[in-house]
Amino acid sequence: MTLSLPDLIFQVTGVESAPLLAALHEEAFAGGEVWDADSFTSLLGLPGTEALVVLKGNEPAGFILTRAVMDETEVLTLAVRPSFRRLGLGKSLVEQILPKGKIFLEVSISNNAAKKLYDRCGFIKAGYRRCYYRDGSDALVLVSTPSE
Repeated sequence: MTLSLPDLIFQVTGVESAPLLAALHEEAFAGGEVWDADSFTSLLGLPGTEALVVLKGNEPAGFILTRAVMDETEVLTLAVRPSFRRLGLGKSLVEQILPKGKIFLEVSISNNAAKKLYDRCGFIKAGYRRCYYRDGSDALVLVSTPSE
């Protein structure tokens, strides 16, 4: 599936994109928890898991990785390359998955940019996970439900 917006192309990708996703993730999360190609290969091999890559021009700029189980979708990770931040690509990626129904995710309590993004996309706080990340930091659990 390929969707287009002005100069943005969204492509659903599979296991073959694991090296690209790992490179984008490493660039987006430099100095943080980085997932390697084997991690993406494993995740994309699970039923209901999908990666949506955004290209600006012909250049990969970011992606969102989700896993759907029954009527819920979990955002596993969202990454935008630093050189493409503050252009609305993260919001565009999230907006592409909102029609999937109930969506939940975890976000670091210290990741203010991501918290603002999810707030602008209509997510609300649903819970809290203590020491969720490897560095011992906590996570907020956020949820978005379709409007009726």
